[in-house]
Amino acid sequence: MTSMPKPSSQPPHPERHVARWRRFMALAMLPVMTAMTFAAVVIPTQAAAQSLPSLGQSSAADLSPAMERKLGERVMREIRADPDYLSDLLLSDYVNALGGKLVAAARTVGLDASQSFEFFVVRDSDINAFSLPGGFIGINTGLIVATRTESELASVIGHETGHVLQHHIARMLGQQSQNSWIALGGMLLGLLAGIGARSPDLGMGIAMGGQGLAVDRQLRFSRDAEREADRVGFQLLQAAGFDTYAMPTFFERLQRADSINEAGVPEYVRTHPLTTDRIADMLNRSRTAAYRQPVQSPEYAFVRARSLVLQQKSASDYAAIADAQRTAIRAQTTSNVAAAWYAVALAEFKQRRWVPAREALEKSRAAFGGTGPGTPSLAVLASDIARLSGQPDEALRVAAQARAAFPLSQAADMAYADALVASQRIPDATKFLQAQVERYRSEPIWWRALAGAWAAAGKRTRQHAALAEQYALQGQWMAAVSQLKLAREAGDASFYEMSVIDARLHEFQRRYKDDKEDEKDFGKLAG
Repeated sequence: MTSMPKPSSQPPHPERHVARWRRFMALAMLPVMTAMTFAAVVIPTQAAAQSLPSLGQSSAADLSPAMERKLGERVMREIRADPDYLSDLLLSDYVNALGGKLVAAARTVGLDASQSFEFFVVRDSDINAFSLPGGFIGINTGLIVATRTESELASVIGHETGHVLQHHIARMLGQQSQNSWIALGGMLLGLLAGIGARSPDLGMGIAMGGQGLAVDRQLRFSRDAEREADRVGFQLLQAAGFDTYAMPTFFERLQRADSINEAGVPEYVRTHPLTTDRIADMLNRSRTAAYRQPVQSPEYAFVRARSLVLQQKSASDYAAIADAQRTAIRAQTTSNVAAAWYAVALAEFKQRRWVPAREALEKSRAAFGGTGPGTPSLAVLASDIARLSGQPDEALRVAAQARAAFPLSQAADMAYADALVASQRIPDATKFLQAQVERYRSEPIWWRALAGAWAAAGKRTRQHAALAEQYALQGQWMAAVSQLKLAREAGDASFYEMSVIDARLHEFQRRYKDDKEDEKDFGKLAG
């Protein structure tokens, strides 16, 4: 079975500094901040490690869900502002549906899955995934590309979900004072300061202040959290109907890559030490589990192909991907012809080559078979190609069909909104997008789309007000304040709109001051 080709090498690029910083966060921050992803927990007794649910639940009170969420949201504001954060709705729809299936399975096996979860994708070819406080779980595009089945991808997401469900943050902080989470927050902000300055040394210097370094060193070498997450992840895989052999199979493949070429060790191996005992444990559990034939979502192959393309950043890289996929199709070495043609179509689309993009997409649809929109990835790309190549009516028709077929797809909704604007149906677009920002209140991308629609309608006050909401959701308070001031000066606001703008302006200014006070408090405790 032939996997997707590795992305081509890239010349130095300013955004790569951000990617390196994101990897630094994964390696340096999360062992202390989350104790979920990188085996950073106080070592429990062997007997306690066998009683997984009660172990996690007994310590949950040491760090309230509200505290965890606050820390997680603070990190997510920085991550969402990072150029390597992928706000691609097709990927977001898919990983959240897959993660949601695992979270739902947790409830069927008696685990407390009452907290909110959010799964997101980061543009990075490294094979890795990571957890954050508050139920945020990040997945690298490189991990998606490296998997060969949906069950393999689910096994890693299940492992990360296991860290969250077992309350590893609370279990770590249970050994500290009641306010230790604030000190750890100070370490987080130190690292974020380094990110802002593009200086790893600065961030590391701040983060290692106080007792943080000692805690990190003490906890880094614990393996119990990883074993717990493995076992909970296995339960989730089994309950959700995935192939349980996928977990030991994928981990073993990564371990072989580690032993074959130390210089090219997958990021996941470095951050999640894969011991022989862990893999053997998962393999033994798979052998004793009742077998059920897993059903793989047809969208998985297209999401994998999409991840391969979207982790590239230049026209030459897109061209290389398209050529490599065409070669694999001709040589009959690709594992999924429809997905390979989809990768070609998307790579051509990214180069704004509409004719070859449309031709490749038609071949992808033919290889996939069936009638109708096919999958969200096929339908949305078809609409996008039509819209940007000057066929707005066709784009609207395809997007409307996609919305009817996939009512839970944000990507289909966005394609429909874009097609409405392209078709000059601006009132319909603004009405539709206003409903969407109400439906997806925490998603900045919808406010940005609404701002674009208001701009097309010539409503400058509403345009700037919508942009302010987008920046606020990203934690960019001063940018939000600036947009509201522009909204006040636009000259086309009603009395009611001005009242709302003034209220939001005061709110954002207060939130900015609160954030600054938090940073001062965190800095004192961390330093």
